Amino acid sequence: MLGNSLLSPLATRTRKYLVWYLSLIGAIIIFGGGFFVGAAARSERARALEIGAEESAPGVVLNKGTQERELPSKADFNLFWSVWDRVKNKYVHKPVDEVQMFYGALQGLVASLNDPYSVIFPPKVAAEFATDLAGTFDGIGAQIGLKAGQLLVIAPLEESPAEKAGIKAGDAIFAIDRVDTFGMALDEAVRRIRGRAGTHVILTIGHEEDAPRDVEIVRAKIDIKSVTVKKIDEESGIWLMRVTQFNDQTMLNFEDGLKKMRADGLRGLIVDLRNNPGGFLDTAVDLTGEWLKEGDVVVTEKGTIARDITHNSRGTHRLQNVKTVVLVNRGSASASEIFAGALQDAKVGPVIGEKTFGKGSVQDYEVLPDGSALKLTVALWYTPSGRSINEQGIEPDIKVVIPTSTPVKAALGKEKDPVIERGLQYLRERL
Repeated sequence: MLGNSLLSPLATRTRKYLVWYLSLIGAIIIFGGGFFVGAAARSERARALEIGAEESAPGVVLNKGTQERELPSKADFNLFWSVWDRVKNKYVHKPVDEVQMFYGALQGLVASLNDPYSVIFPPKVAAEFATDLAGTFDGIGAQIGLKAGQLLVIAPLEESPAEKAGIKAGDAIFAIDRVDTFGMALDEAVRRIRGRAGTHVILTIGHEEDAPRDVEIVRAKIDIKSVTVKKIDEESGIWLMRVTQFNDQTMLNFEDGLKKMRADGLRGLIVDLRNNPGGFLDTAVDLTGEWLKEGDVVVTEKGTIARDITHNSRGTHRLQNVKTVVLVNRGSASASEIFAGALQDAKVGPVIGEKTFGKGSVQDYEVLPDGSALKLTVALWYTPSGRSINEQGIEPDIKVVIPTSTPVKAALGKEKDPVIERGLQYLRERL
């Protein structure tokens, strides 16, 4: 079910575990990669939930007969179809689109779980989702999500339109193009924010105690590289490795970066996971394993489908002897927390920064026969020592908090980054 993290991006109708904060980042950006609706899946979109080879007419739902199954005594599907027919026949604006009604019903079904990470995407939205996962899309370049019912900016991407417009981690989004976001589903918010490069979107933003303000952002093409490296201390041989997401390209990017670091002298490494909302479990396990011994526990999965499954280190373990620190903040979530928690428990090196977000649930993503997709929470994650990640987060060994007014940078510039500086100090004292 997990598959290899380096699967072809054209793999279709696949199921993979998602471990990131966001229910959807869309054009805003949803980290990860590899859930692609290729030609085979696209050809199936003419079918409505396995209706057979015949194409359905636009706006028509086939196979309305309910499948015989045990249902709770209060669940009468005759009522469902009765309401369906009433809406279809009596609604003032005719004709109604039965296919839209159908997907709306499915979305309501999943929404009844009251889990912001579980969602069903109609075919068009699923295709957009797959495009976003490829790492290139049009949007504003910010991660968003829901927390306690509030639409929030988890973090803007560096040099993105969102960051340039002054969007900060922790910003609450109260309105999108003057439309109130209260009660708005995450996928709807994404659809409203995303759009073609060059077009504008207005977000009404509030940050902590500040009064709400309107921010106009020009959308642009966003191209994400999941791993970048830079030597930041020539004398000590210390490198900075920024990991923005755990997707299908992460290990390929890592290989390129590792070759560069080894060729130019690698003695110490700062792994920057700040504002990394996660990605694929497989990728997190693969990358984490580079610092661990063969068979070491990376994370334990506890859920309804798979109970107490342990995911162990594998691979080449090439960084076991490299002194390492890990940087995190409140925008580090899911796969980032798995990585940080595993290295912390193994005492590879300290975790530095702020307490992480605390999104320790995993979503199974399945592309359905008609091109729609179901993303469903199926498990919770625990660190090797048994600490729950969900709602707890990872506490840093060395706490360094950057004021929210200061943008997080992934490299040293004119303004020195205090979290990177603390990591440098730690490594220099031990090299």
